[in-house]
Amino acid sequence: MKIKNLINNIFIFSLLIFFITSSNAGEIFVSLKKNKVNVRYGPSFESDIKYVYKKINLPLKQIDKKENFRRIIDLKNNSGWIHISQLKKGNSVIATKDKVLFKKPISFAKPIAQIKKGRLLIVEKCEQNWCRVSSEKLKGWIKKEGIWGLK
Repeated sequence: MKIKNLINNIFIFSLLIFFITSSNAGEIFVSLKKNKVNVRYGPSFESDIKYVYKKINLPLKQIDKKENFRRIIDLKNNSGWIHISQLKKGNSVIATKDKVLFKKPISFAKPIAQIKKGRLLIVEKCEQNWCRVSSEKLKGWIKKEGIWGLK
């Protein structure tokens, strides 16, 4: 009887671990490869198009995957399925509040520009609480807080 209980407990524990790890395993940030990307209701080309993104490098959160499709959610909580060929590793963020772009990764460095809420930024690298970003002709450092697209 003890062996049967032990086997049942191991089975339940294994299922619990599987569901905990699999639920978070797919949550990564990705970016759009192209200026026009179809978002579908389901994970196939036969599924109807739900809407179309028209912004290259737009950051998205991948929340699920099925074969060659990825379920994504954007900053405004819109979700749907995109073929993997339209996505790349996350390299961009969106400012969720007004920010200051600095010359160096310290708060008392020379400010370069004001970054407005909603601005798309390309991430070059991140160190501790700062990221080196670029946007059009601007390059500099911003604090990680108040940006969406980083894990």
